[in-house]
Amino acid sequence: MLLLTLSASPALADWFSDARAMMGTEVSIHLWSDDPEAGREALEEVFQEAARIDRLMSTYKDKSEISKINRDAAQGEVAAGSELFGLIQRSLDISVLTRGAFDITYDSVGQYYDFRSGQRPDPETVESERQHIDYRLVKLDQVRSTVHFLEPGVRINLGGIAKGYVVERGIDILRGRGVQNAIVTAGGDSRLLGDRRGRPWMVGIRDPRKDGEVAISVPLADEAISTSGDYERYFEEGGVRYHHIIQPSTGEPASGVRSATVFGPDAVITDALSTSVFVMGVERGLTLIGSLPDYESIVIDDEGRVFYSDGLMQPASDAPE
Repeated sequence: MLLLTLSASPALADWFSDARAMMGTEVSIHLWSDDPEAGREALEEVFQEAARIDRLMSTYKDKSEISKINRDAAQGEVAAGSELFGLIQRSLDISVLTRGAFDITYDSVGQYYDFRSGQRPDPETVESERQHIDYRLVKLDQVRSTVHFLEPGVRINLGGIAKGYVVERGIDILRGRGVQNAIVTAGGDSRLLGDRRGRPWMVGIRDPRKDGEVAISVPLADEAISTSGDYERYFEEGGVRYHHIIQPSTGEPASGVRSATVFGPDAVITDALSTSVFVMGVERGLTLIGSLPDYESIVIDDEGRVFYSDGLMQPASDAPE
């Protein structure tokens, strides 16, 4: 989760904030409004939009559109609707870009992990189900906006991109209401609108091994930032940390990185890229980011060392112990 550093302001009464438990995480909004009623209405509209998207895309809701796809798409084409279809299409495009490091079919194995109860699939289940992790098994019909799985056992999950979509949609709503300064956050994904009224937003990247502490603070304005970390949903067993970021090629939690943060103009892309960089590791991940204009990354590896993409200036000393 990203940590927002807020300092005292003599005009604090004009900042409106709220946070709610949603989408398996916390969604929070912080915005400036000259009109208290308009500010509160803006907060509520963003929360309602987050709830709508969750109803559409949550695999934990049996009546969601994505659950319908997971039930029926192996038997034939399933209509997805333009919004969900578009996000699935963007996900598959990113799979191509990352050569499968980002893959929404990870849930073919990921569904067998229960991080609250500390349960994981046995090796036999991983071995049998990981053959279904392959984004190329998802076929889209652009004309009819339908989704079809090429074999039984395939299952998709937009958890690596949906929260970025939520915060991007939240900012779109606020911008449409005339808000000029705001931040919308969902778990490890944040989208900033403008600056903090003449100053940058100070966004802290969490220390992966020290709960509540900041490893690096970054000044940002009018940008998206996403962090994927092995501390978000995990349990430990036999000295091994089992977390929710699955390596598509193995069906096991990815290793070598504690957290990957990506900055850029679009939270949908930063969300997916932070997962991709985490899976790819420091060298391959930063090489990918170096090929993408307008996107930068900070990676903390499994020894606590901090690495920066070429477009970022490294502070003198900020690596966590």
